[in-house]
Formats: sequence, C-alpha cells, structure tokens
Amino acid sequence: MKKTLVIGASTNSDRYAYKACVMLKEYKHEIYAFGLKKGLINNTEIKTDWPNNELFDTITLYVGPKHQSEFFNKIVDLKPKRVIFNPGTENSEFGELLTKNNIEALEACTLVLLKTGQY
Repeated sequence: MKKTLVIGASTNSDRYAYKACVMLKEYKHEIYAFGLKKGLINNTEIKTDWPNNELFDTITLYVGPKHQSEFFNKIVDLKPKRVIFNPGTENSEFGELLTKNNIEALEACTLVLLKTGQY
C-alpha cells in the first residue's frame, strides 16, 4: 500500500482532511497525519512534527495556496512520487516546482481516487 502524508489533518470530522485520513486507513494505506494541532482521528495521531526522515509515495494537500509556501522545500526534500492537490489547494507555482523536481503534481480528489480504485 502507498504510504501517504496528509498535510492539513484536523480532528474536525466535517473537514475533508479528516475524511481522507479515515478513508486512507479503511483502504489499508499507512498514513502520517500532519496538522497544526495534536489530536486523534479515530486511532490515528495527528502529529505537529514534520516527518523529515520518512519515505512517502504520496502527499495529499488540504492546505490552501496562501499557506503552502512554507511546505515547498520540505515536500521536495521528502521526494514523494506524487503530490495531490485536492479541490481548493491547486497551485500552479508549486506544481511547476514539483514537476521540475520529477514529482508528479496531480490536481484530483483523494477521496474520489480511493473510491474509484485510481489511488
């Protein structure tokens, strides 16, 4: 299964980042839930420490473009295979940076990709 970093994880069950964490676990993907505040999503801990020495297949973004720049270099340094820009997180500048670093920039919805077997 694909190890996934969820950026923007939240304990608010109405948020899509929360729903993505739950669904990724249901589909047996290992996740690292990263957020501004510690907490739990079911039995998954939301961490506030950046995962510097971890390997990820996928990073899925739930942070708007205004707040993404602090993650640009951190994400590139992790060298994931792809970064998913969920609806509302699209960012052409960041997408170009990822592409230049041989990281796929995908504008899609993690929940839909999982449900349709395209994840």
